Amino acid sequence: MTPVALTIAGSDPSGGAGLQADLKTFHQLGVYGTSVVTLLTVQNTRSVDAVEVLDPAFAVAQLEAVLSDIPPQAAKTGALGSAAMIEALADRAASFAFPLVVDPVMISKHGAPLIDAEAVAVLRDRLLPHATVVTPNLHEAAALTGMEVTDPDSMERAAKAIAQLGPKHVVIKGGRLEPEALDVLWSGGGAVWLRAARVESQNTHGSGCVFSAAIAAGLARGLEVEAAVRAAKEFVTAAIRTAPGLGAGVGPTNLHAAGPLGSKPQT
Repeated sequence: MTPVALTIAGSDPSGGAGLQADLKTFHQLGVYGTSVVTLLTVQNTRSVDAVEVLDPAFAVAQLEAVLSDIPPQAAKTGALGSAAMIEALADRAASFAFPLVVDPVMISKHGAPLIDAEAVAVLRDRLLPHATVVTPNLHEAAALTGMEVTDPDSMERAAKAIAQLGPKHVVIKGGRLEPEALDVLWSGGGAVWLRAARVESQNTHGSGCVFSAAIAAGLARGLEVEAAVRAAKEFVTAAIRTAPGLGAGVGPTNLHAAGPLGSKPQT
C-alpha cells in the first residue's frame, strides 16, 4: 500500500517552506502527500509581507475531508497562526490513530512572528500532549519552557522539560550553536545526540519544515522514531548542502536531494 502523510500547515507562495516544502519532501521520500491549509502568506526569500489565518472551521472541514477518504499513516503540523486554530486542531488530534509530528513554528526565517503569546500557550498545553514528536529550534524551545537554551546542557534540560508536557519524543535543533550541526533527541527518558557536518549556507529557508516533514514521511513508511529522525537529519543536511541558490534572500533548500529513504516506498 502506498504510504500517505498529511501536512497541516501554512502556504508559502515561493515554495521553499510551509505546505509546499512538506509536499515536495513527502514526494521525494516516496510518500503520497495530502494537505490542510491553515494560513496564507505573502512571502518570498526576502521577506514575509502579510499573513492571513483561515477560519478554523474551514481548516477542520479540510481535515475531515482528507481523513474520511485518504487516511494517512502519519501527519505533521507547521504554522498554525492563531490560538483558535490550534484549539480546533488539538481537539481533533486527540483522536488521531496515527503519529503526529508537531513543528511548533513561531517565527519565520526572516524574523516575522507567526503566532502570538496566547497561541504559544495553547500549543504547549493543548497540542503538544497529542504529539508523537515535537521539533522546536532553540528559540521555540525557550518559548515553550521559559528557559534560556544556549548550549548543549540547556538543550538537554529543555528537551526533558518539553517531554514532560506530553509529547512522546522531542527533538531540539541546535542550529548554529555548535561548530557542527548538533540536535538532541529526548526519547524513552534519555538523550540521543545527533551530529552532522555544518553546511555554511544562507539557503536554509524552510529547513525546519523539511526536517519535520521528512520525519513524518519516515513514520508513514514504518520507521521507528529514532530511525526516522536520523534519516530526516541526513535528508535536510543534503538539501542544504546542494541548495539551488534561488532567490535574492534566504533561499530554499534542494528538495530533489537524494534521501536516505530513496524515492520509492518500501514494500
